[in-house]
Amino acid sequence: MAQSPDGSGSAPVRITKSSTSVVSGASVTQKLVGAAIAFGNVLRGTFGPNGLDKMLYKSNGEAAVTNDGAKIVAELLVKHPAAKAFVSLAESQENACGDGVTGCIILASELMSEAGRLLERGLHPLILVNGYQMALNETISLIDERSRSAENLLEEVARTSLIGRSTENALGHLSKLISTAVGTIPDSDYERVRMTKAGEGTPASSRLINGLILEKKLALERMPRKMTTSKVSVMSCPLELEKSSVSAEIEINSPEQYEEFIASEERYIENLTLKAKNSGANVIFSAEGIDQRILHSLADAGIFAMGNVESSIAEDIAKACGAKLCDHIDDITECLGDINGLVHHRLEGPEGVKERITIEVGPSAGIVTILVGGTDGVAAEETIRGLYDSLRSTCLAKEENSVILGGGSLHIAASLRVREAAEKCPGRERLSMEAFSRALEAIPAALATNNGEDRIDALLELRSMHRAGHSNAGITQSGKPGEIVDAWLPTYTLEHSISAACESACGLLRVDQVISARGD
Repeated sequence: MAQSPDGSGSAPVRITKSSTSVVSGASVTQKLVGAAIAFGNVLRGTFGPNGLDKMLYKSNGEAAVTNDGAKIVAELLVKHPAAKAFVSLAESQENACGDGVTGCIILASELMSEAGRLLERGLHPLILVNGYQMALNETISLIDERSRSAENLLEEVARTSLIGRSTENALGHLSKLISTAVGTIPDSDYERVRMTKAGEGTPASSRLINGLILEKKLALERMPRKMTTSKVSVMSCPLELEKSSVSAEIEINSPEQYEEFIASEERYIENLTLKAKNSGANVIFSAEGIDQRILHSLADAGIFAMGNVESSIAEDIAKACGAKLCDHIDDITECLGDINGLVHHRLEGPEGVKERITIEVGPSAGIVTILVGGTDGVAAEETIRGLYDSLRSTCLAKEENSVILGGGSLHIAASLRVREAAEKCPGRERLSMEAFSRALEAIPAALATNNGEDRIDALLELRSMHRAGHSNAGITQSGKPGEIVDAWLPTYTLEHSISAACESACGLLRVDQVISARGD
């Protein structure tokens, strides 16, 4: 080991393995900045209504085509610490809002890029962080001022989220389905909306079902295939002989004993059947098994019955029709729900015959299903992914009752607001606030660039329009600067996106040393 430079003859002290690399100083931050810029460039081209798609080859050999930021980030196998921080940022935005991931990543990337330029000029990272926080406060204040009630705008929110997806030809139809679904389910709970591939038609043929769709075969061919208004029982107990949990043997010493044993079983089955028939239920679902003899008897009585339904599906059926899960046959009459109809279909497809059961509940359904038109495959998956994002946004807008115009109009307005506030700041934080202002402009700039427009020309025109009093000016769907009138976003999505991007950038800027046990 090398001698110390002070001439004392003592070796330097190491607290890590020789294979561990330690990088300190300005080079650390610049590497983080470089990684952040590279990550942002991956998603920049997919942003907005005119963004292009990415083709992803998954690790399992499958391919996917999408412009959904959350999907792209989820498939990336990142290594760099800054890139991992951006993956966490994307997950945070997706989990909180269900949309806005791409814009969040672009802003965070631009904040790091602007910070890199100031760090090269000798600005201290903490001054940068303080200035970013001051600019963020100004931005949040402006968001609060520009927000408005979501009443009568839910369909516009759904439409805005769907723009730029593979469903452009059915935009109006699908946004109507989403807003109707959100208006039907209680408590704006998006988890109460199910989506099922129709396996035929186009996205324009998609329809909303106030109820559920089950893909499950009938246990008995002569079971009723169509039911009208009915009482429904959803059971968590079996309608069959209960099986012992331990091994047991029954000793029978005479034919009479055997006959009595068989007769007692028959009486038990008959008793279960009688209770089911007399319950008032016309439709019975059970998460456990139903004896074949009971199935035949119920079918003879015109009662639809299905056993061995998955527990989660049984719970969904109960939620949809307002029933309670019945855990004992004696309580069946107290747990009934209502449906408007039940229909069994047979569908022929490339994978063979599918059996589908549609349960219609009506406008009071606790769970609704969107039957998404289109053939199976990559396109159908992308359609459903876009619908889920739209659903999350619409539910969030309804829950918060707050929306704000998109199209980069808020970002350019906030940029001007922050720049004005920076002029009143006497310290070096002013430089950081101006950097934040420039970073905000990356959003409308990306919207314009992805439509082939010149970035600088678009920004200059937007600044001019805002200073002339056109406070709603942004990048329209055509890719050109203009008044934004119908691009509505949930306020929380935009607020969380900007706040999370700023928080992630500030967190990375506080790093002054990278320690790698791998030595890279």
